[in-house]
Amino acid sequence: MPEMHFHVRWPDERVEACYSPSLVIKDHFVAGTTYALDDFRERSRIALTIAAERVREKYGFLCSRALGQLARIEATAAQFETTPGASVTIVSFGD
Repeated sequence: MPEMHFHVRWPDERVEACYSPSLVIKDHFVAGTTYALDDFRERSRIALTIAAERVREKYGFLCSRALGQLARIEATAAQFETTPGASVTIVSFGD
């Protein structure tokens, strides 16, 4: 499967490289676009769950790395829940 990384800028300006085992992430995010925190979290849930399922369809097991990435996104997003107007920017897509 064509895995990829997508780079996000959190509300504290920290940039993080995130992992997806599938290009499906590009169906849910656009590079250079800023998303409200809740929207980013929901799009991440959908995209990474689809990606993990695609791995299951092909190899017979869920992609634990995609689910781990989702857990990290959820944990980091939780840190900004009380930040007014918190948003996350998709900086870029990469290999």
